Amino acid sequence: MALTEEEQAELCSELERVEDEIQTLSQVLAAKEKQVVEIKQKLGITPLNELKQNLSKSWHEVTTSTAYKKTSETLSQVGQKATTAFSSVGSAISRKLEDVSIRSIQHSASMPLMRNKATFKSFEEKVETLKTKISPTPSTGDNEADSNPKLDTEPVVQQPEGTVTPDLGPQ
Repeated sequence: MALTEEEQAELCSELERVEDEIQTLSQVLAAKEKQVVEIKQKLGITPLNELKQNLSKSWHEVTTSTAYKKTSETLSQVGQKATTAFSSVGSAISRKLEDVSIRSIQHSASMPLMRNKATFKSFEEKVETLKTKISPTPSTGDNEADSNPKLDTEPVVQQPEGTVTPDLGPQ
């Protein structure tokens, strides 16, 4: 698109006029900014005070927004549900520990009763029999007995030949 000389001259003059307006507006703006600073100084408004006011205003706008309110409510509900859940878990653990403690007490209380049962007495007898078989045989010499007084001097019980000893493997 080619411009005629007349159109080019007209556009150049319009460009100069707009640039002049921009310069004038910049000067007016600078003067107005200077005037604002002077007025704020007279009122005692410092940049720090302005920042505080801006932050306060922004925080107020955030806290009154619907998004903030919804998020706050949701987090509150989540917190309440988490508290309830932790409380339930704590109660369940406490009940389990009480059950274990009660069973432990019941178990230790039942030990004397178990010792009087025939099965337990039979087991005790078998252990005694095995113990006497494993014990060292006493020697006939007096010197050996005197030199080692800790040896078990009970006689070894001999089982009659042909008697089968029950297997005391893992029960």
